[in-house]
Amino acid sequence: MAGIKRIFLLSDTHGYVDDAICRYAAQADEVWHAGDIGSENVLESLSQSSITLRAVFGNIDDTSLRKKWPEDAVFEIEGLKVWITHIGGYPGKYVRRVQQKWNSIKPGLFICGHSHILKVMYDSKNACLHMNPGAAGIHGFHQVRTALRFQVRAGKVENLEVIEFGKRAQPL
Repeated sequence: MAGIKRIFLLSDTHGYVDDAICRYAAQADEVWHAGDIGSENVLESLSQSSITLRAVFGNIDDTSLRKKWPEDAVFEIEGLKVWITHIGGYPGKYVRRVQQKWNSIKPGLFICGHSHILKVMYDSKNACLHMNPGAAGIHGFHQVRTALRFQVRAGKVENLEVIEFGKRAQPL
């Protein structure tokens, strides 16, 4: 769609990908992974389903993933400046590394993973939407596997949906 991008956002797969995740990825124009990928196989499965794949490495990712993917992905899409990193914190509680870079990047959408806690909130101090898609994998302390789906049009996030894949230890 011209002027609209459909985004599928996930994080913390920890090496796990299934058909349900791939079905959502196939419906997107872009798939974004906010770190703790766990295995290149995850990204290979997602990239077969999507036109564009963007990812950052997380703290559990090995050297091969760290060589292929950056710690920070900063880009513009449909007029929206996006910053994706794995360990970022939350509005009012950003980690020091993020605080130090914030003014040079000034995103309209800030995305991180790591916590396994799905959160979407507006950062009024920085005029920025903050997203954490939770964890899509089966490893970790989260109870439900989650991801986000939304559209970007004219510099804004629209039609945001929370996707639940079921209980953490019970893949569909």
